[in-house]
Amino acid sequence: MLKYSRQRDAILRNLHSRYDHPNADMIFASIREEIPNISLGTVYRNLALLVEMGDVIKVGPDREGKERYDGHTHPHTHFFCEACGKIEDISRVFDTHPIEESLHIKIHEANTTLKGVCRDCLQQETEL
Repeated sequence: MLKYSRQRDAILRNLHSRYDHPNADMIFASIREEIPNISLGTVYRNLALLVEMGDVIKVGPDREGKERYDGHTHPHTHFFCEACGKIEDISRVFDTHPIEESLHIKIHEANTTLKGVCRDCLQQETEL
């Protein structure tokens, strides 16, 4: 059984309250408002533990190579905008059943990432 940690609880609550898929630096800046003496190392260690426990998802590195995190672990797809770097949730879940049938396998987890240009960036391109 894992011992309660005020810092870990604050990180998890922070991730549950947001949809911007923050990196550790962004979480650190936000958590410091609540726990001023928290260190960046503590944030990184707790994020790794939360990912290992399945309470948080690593979304993948952003354009700067920083890992991004998602506190919403229900099955969903992520869209990365290659123009502005925004990461959006897409609620659609892809059906893995045809893949299982054709390959004679059982899929327990599937993470789908789409990359392209978001609506806002496409609109800006057409306005230029």
